[in-house]
Amino acid sequence: MSESTLRQARPAVTQGFAVGPLLRRHWIWLAMLAIALALPWLFFDWSKARHSGFVVSMLSQMGIMIVFALSFNMQMGQAGLLSFGHAVFLGLGGYATAHALNAVKDGGLWLPVELMPLVGGLGGLGFAIVLGYMVTKQRATAFAMITMGLGELITACALMFKAFFGGEGGVSTNRMVGQSLLGLSYGQSIQVYYLIVAWTLIATLGMLLLTQTPLGRMANACRDNHERAQFVGYDPRMVRFVQFALSGFFAGIAGALYTLTYEIVTYDAVAAPLSANALLMTYIGGVGVFFGPIIGAVIIVLLQSWVSLLSNSWLVYVGVLFIIMVIFAPGGIAGLMMLHRPIWQAGRMRALAAPYLQLMLPGLCVVLGFVALVEFTSFVTIGAEQGKALKLFGQEIPTDSWTPWAIGGVLLLGGGAWLRHEARMFRRVWERIGEEIGLNGDRP
Repeated sequence: MSESTLRQARPAVTQGFAVGPLLRRHWIWLAMLAIALALPWLFFDWSKARHSGFVVSMLSQMGIMIVFALSFNMQMGQAGLLSFGHAVFLGLGGYATAHALNAVKDGGLWLPVELMPLVGGLGGLGFAIVLGYMVTKQRATAFAMITMGLGELITACALMFKAFFGGEGGVSTNRMVGQSLLGLSYGQSIQVYYLIVAWTLIATLGMLLLTQTPLGRMANACRDNHERAQFVGYDPRMVRFVQFALSGFFAGIAGALYTLTYEIVTYDAVAAPLSANALLMTYIGGVGVFFGPIIGAVIIVLLQSWVSLLSNSWLVYVGVLFIIMVIFAPGGIAGLMMLHRPIWQAGRMRALAAPYLQLMLPGLCVVLGFVALVEFTSFVTIGAEQGKALKLFGQEIPTDSWTPWAIGGVLLLGGGAWLRHEARMFRRVWERIGEEIGLNGDRP
């Protein structure tokens, strides 16, 4: 090759690997990774030279639930399969990982801790292939009912067959097996957290790439129009089966990370409440957008870990949030964000700034009033009998007086009426901007 040809080829190669376009396309993922790496250090106690155990544990749980919710969305969001037993594959992957760790500890197996999530993934994949062969013969309501029965069946097995499941006590293990590719002991929770970050990134990228494959496209086609996909020559049952098996693989990775974090797996890991959590995280975050379950996982873990320390009524808030999303935002939080994308691209987001600010104050009144009434009711039925004093928003509240109840009611009802008025005004602004930029009448 001549020197002139090399000079002509060099700019093309350089342009193909340009960093600038890569950063512009994927800046949000890089920003999320940077935040995940830096967050534990924001709560670092420099005087004692240690991380906050609560924060590291909560962030670790977020990483696990992100992988779990995304794997659930491979069925619900991408293939249109509503499963009520998805926790089965997280739990079974966790059990497989616990037995593998014990085998390594006993010297019967060589496998570094960094690769243990693959054991969980392969365990979830194996069980998903066996169970999915039967389950994916049906779809829609029948599929959902079968997965519910499957979840109850595996939960019962976890209590009966102690050789694999360990009964009620579960299977205990120790992640400090002395085998590591990086020379780490994984005795510190921060080391496990960064391992979770690495595998969350790997699993997320894997599931994102799957959405861009022919399998991902056909899963969407079978979700949207089952008969047409079958008419053009594809087997929807096989598409469901492969998608189901792969979702079990990634759920198994989440189960392995769960085992490495808590060093024990019990029947709770395969039970229905965890499957319900996957549904909540995915639906609240948004089933129609890939990053929706990530948002939902972060919100649900915050409610379970942080809000539960502040209030015994945190489940009420989760339920109300879910109902609100189903009624007013079926596309989830991510769906609301995507509705704003055309306005952002048209450079008209400034026109929505003032209307959103006008919604914030009545919205805050509604939230404060609702929280106050829920906490008052909860305290009267539980806290008062224990001789405790109610503290809300940093102030001690006298629940034997009608005044706090009246204030809460006024905030809720008055703020609701005010919010409804401002919502009408916001809708007019939204429709006007939509007409100007050519939106098809979509509204948040």
